[in-house]
Amino acid sequence: MQGTSFSQLTPIGFLQTFVLELMHACEEAGLAPAERLIDRIARSAARFFEEAFREEYAVEGALDPKRYAELVVGLKNHIGGQFSLASREAGCIRVVNERCPFGEGVKNSPELCRMTSSVFGGIAARNFGYAKVTLARRIAMGDPCCEVHIHLDPRVAGKVEGAEYLAPPPPCDRRAMDALQARIDEQMHRIWCQMNAHRHSRGSTRPPTIVAKSPAMQAVLQAIETVAPTPATVLIHGETGVGKELVARAIHAMSERCQESFVAVNCGAIPEGIVESVLFGHEKGAFTGAVEVHRGYFERADGGTLFLDEVDALTPAIQTRLLRVIQEGELERVGGHKTLMVDTRIISATNCDIEKAVAEGRFRQDLYYRLNVVKIVIPPLRQRPEDLPHLVGLILGRLSRRYGKPVNSVSPEVMSRLLAYAWPGNVRELENILEKAVLFAQPPEITDVPLPDADPAVGGQSWKALRRQTLERLERSYLEQALRRARGSVNAVAEWMELTPRAVYLKLSAYGMDPAKFRG
Repeated sequence: MQGTSFSQLTPIGFLQTFVLELMHACEEAGLAPAERLIDRIARSAARFFEEAFREEYAVEGALDPKRYAELVVGLKNHIGGQFSLASREAGCIRVVNERCPFGEGVKNSPELCRMTSSVFGGIAARNFGYAKVTLARRIAMGDPCCEVHIHLDPRVAGKVEGAEYLAPPPPCDRRAMDALQARIDEQMHRIWCQMNAHRHSRGSTRPPTIVAKSPAMQAVLQAIETVAPTPATVLIHGETGVGKELVARAIHAMSERCQESFVAVNCGAIPEGIVESVLFGHEKGAFTGAVEVHRGYFERADGGTLFLDEVDALTPAIQTRLLRVIQEGELERVGGHKTLMVDTRIISATNCDIEKAVAEGRFRQDLYYRLNVVKIVIPPLRQRPEDLPHLVGLILGRLSRRYGKPVNSVSPEVMSRLLAYAWPGNVRELENILEKAVLFAQPPEITDVPLPDADPAVGGQSWKALRRQTLERLERSYLEQALRRARGSVNAVAEWMELTPRAVYLKLSAYGMDPAKFRG
């Protein structure tokens, strides 16, 4: 699409691009859910469409609602739709469509409607800071037309259910990021010290710290600072061992509730028969063995924050009760008849594909929307190698104090092995490996690590994975240097790389890089 203007977009070109990018994403993601791939493609496409619109109509600065409406209506019509502006009210834009750009085939793939939602929401969030997109009517679901509501103000959107989009965090220089890291560390350390003031520690433990030298984890820090002061529920997604509870504690520490309790519960570890009692409490005599009143986790976290790890493990019945607590702020203990009011902020976490669980009916869709007001994704350790040396140093410092052994570093050969390993258990596995190594190491450094023996093509870092990781690092480094040299001009970078600007935008989006950071 190099050289293609906004007004020259065609439905055939768009669909061809969609299919090509979908195939490319499938190869990279390995049979990831279609919805996730569509979201990723739509966000990348939205950036391209907005840039094309701005260039053709010489638009600078943030779009106003009128210009935004012109963009989204014109965009959809140029690629084969029949959209029109139904109304533009305070905080909400309503658009209707008589013909789907995907044709009648959309009825066989209604998930393609997410393309519209993600494109509209992504553009709006970048220009207004927030957007919630509701697909009120859809041709894909048999309605005679499509009706899309784009809410631009969270106060106006209220409890309307829909896909929510937040503006990407502004680019930060190193000083700003260091200052953010220091603020979060200071708050977490202060809360940690208050919680442990009554304990007699021998100095072997230290306050928690989030290591964020990689761009991906720096984005997590920015998300923490943005969402912490708000009452919004947060859903944290990440593999086992990446530190989801640590991020939840950071959100609590940076919030106005920091002086109140932070209560963490692993929903998957509670026996199914007592989940209701554990979460919501029970009255005396509610069942055999209930000899006294029991305050559940929600009551204990009243005024503070409740962290629900592995929230996807909750049964449908418990999901229904949880939804009521979130919506109404009230609960009843098991065996009780008195309604109790609770003011608890919910932060939940999962390591599974919860969207798939919703699609399969294993997780309530309305509860998912309540929990997923803001989603924070923590990348696995293998995708953020910049963090690993700093994590190693931090962990070794703790272990050295715990065991009284002055082992504070690893040899270059060991560091190379650590960087090459896939870390399926993430930071938790790294801590376990380093603890074993410290026990048998001769000070002052570790010269060998007991990495598990695994089939290099399955459990460890396969040649294909290692090659991809190396290429990604080189590509990221080249893009950063090229953007600096070109002062943020994507067209110039595309010319040097012999790619289309669209392809470069896709790569920048995948790496979380903003060309605007390099301009000026």
